[in-house]
Amino acid sequence: MAEKKVQKKLVARAETYDVLRRPIVSEKAAKLSESNGVVFEVAMSATKEDVAKAVEILFGIKPTKINIVITKGKVKTFRGRSTGTQRKVKKAYVSLPKDAKLDLATDM
Repeated sequence: MAEKKVQKKLVARAETYDVLRRPIVSEKAAKLSESNGVVFEVAMSATKEDVAKAVEILFGIKPTKINIVITKGKVKTFRGRSTGTQRKVKKAYVSLPKDAKLDLATDM
């Protein structure tokens, strides 16, 4: 008998939406989009596996490579007197296959 290969359907849960916070729009992100790359702000607790699973579930595209960077918050002065720090941001640089197209303006 021929065996059927059953693929598990990936279901989006609340945790999936918590992993990817928002897409980052910048000059570097625009340059990466030319070579099928996307940049997301992700949760501080997110790992590469979490980001890969979230992108696959939400957009239906399996990423080829993921790099994660934490940018430290800058020290800012408010009205010349008090100083404070901006929040830390964790970014995920996601590389997609060459044949994949991801338009964040319509997909999110």
